[in-house]
Amino acid sequence: MVRSGLIPVLSLFCLTVALPVLAQGPVPPVLASEAPPAPTDLAAFWDAMPPRPAAPLFTADAVTAEVQRIARAPGGLVAVEQLGSSVEGRPIWHLTVGRGPLAVLLWSQMHGDEPSATPALFDLLDTITAHRESPRVARLLDRLTLHVVPMLNPDGAERYQRRNAQGIDVNRDALRLQTPEGRALKAVRDRTRAAIGFNLHNQNWRTSVGRTPPKPATISLLAVAFDEARTEDAGRVLTKKTSAVLRDALEPLIPGQIGRYDDEFEVRAFGDNVTKWGTPVVLIESGAVAGERPDQQLTRLNFVALLTALDALASGRVHEATTARYESLPENEDRLFHTIVRNATLLAGTGVPGFVADVGVVGQRVVRRSDGQRRLGLAARIEDVGDLRVFGALEVIEAEGKFLAPLFDPALQPGARVTIGASPTWPATITQGAPPAFLLLTRGESPDTYVVERVIRVGDTDRRQ
Repeated sequence: MVRSGLIPVLSLFCLTVALPVLAQGPVPPVLASEAPPAPTDLAAFWDAMPPRPAAPLFTADAVTAEVQRIARAPGGLVAVEQLGSSVEGRPIWHLTVGRGPLAVLLWSQMHGDEPSATPALFDLLDTITAHRESPRVARLLDRLTLHVVPMLNPDGAERYQRRNAQGIDVNRDALRLQTPEGRALKAVRDRTRAAIGFNLHNQNWRTSVGRTPPKPATISLLAVAFDEARTEDAGRVLTKKTSAVLRDALEPLIPGQIGRYDDEFEVRAFGDNVTKWGTPVVLIESGAVAGERPDQQLTRLNFVALLTALDALASGRVHEATTARYESLPENEDRLFHTIVRNATLLAGTGVPGFVADVGVVGQRVVRRSDGQRRLGLAARIEDVGDLRVFGALEVIEAEGKFLAPLFDPALQPGARVTIGASPTWPATITQGAPPAFLLLTRGESPDTYVVERVIRVGDTDRRQ
């Protein structure tokens, strides 16, 4: 997933399908002979684009710089306006591209610490700008008008926190409208009267999907309800079909890792009320994903999802999708750890004899400041000890027949020999809430002798020693 520089136009943007005459009304006809863009091709295209900072490192200033760069691009394809200002005076930007009758509203980072889609939106705009003459993109521009709000809560983003500078959750302010950020979103919705909206979020890294064993819910989808009865009108059918398109686009990249978000109506929430006001909303929640660069992977998935969905809306192919593809998605659960050590004999350091148990560690992305710079981190802690067989994890360490002790001496390295009594007591322990730093041990030459096989640190544990 290395982004080395803008590659030549891929075949997915150069299809020479003849464009039909634009249909009357907001719904274009289906191009039945045309295949959708291949998800793997879109992912490869994203991989070759110029790199951006990881999503959590995007600041309000970085977003403003991106907006100004796009505004200066030749051709004036993207119109830029300041939609409003945050509590602390940071700009909230609105970018518009396209000339079509179908208005689409996309907003990201309503919660300041949920940034995965923000760089994906700029990747999307850059792709449209660079390939405006290709048949697919030309059709998108002719049939859609995109209204993009890349960072709705810049004060929260600056602090990397959910809420705005008032301490209000903007996503629970759709009725009172006490936040300037919420008022800005309501204003752009009312002005554009978009036919569909995309509400782009991140979800807790504990969110899982499936049970055998649970996998990370790397992406969750929701066709948002507008009443407690979860009534299905034409707008909700459209968002269910759009979600089905998203599922088909993402499954080749993250098989078994797509969930369906709880569709209970939330009377205060923006997605529910925007749908109620006449713009049916698709919620995309980015969750946990294994690997060394999870933030980039999530941005990549958002890019693939959004470009595929917009292409389906522009071509009318979305109407060929079945709502069953969305409705058959398994619902989200809360059965994921960052790391599980399974079946170890625990030398917990609490003065009790060893016992067999699993250890579950939770982790969440954090942003820290060091030398005036924002740096990525992972806050982690031991969440549970016991029989955790019903849970999954991003990393599973199988330790049957081995021993797990807390890292009672940070200087220990693999191969070291240690002597441990039958009921050890240390300041460091394997208990709920403790730092996840461990020694994985094998039995040595005598009952009290052990050999360090591995030192395990999850997250930024080593900084807290």
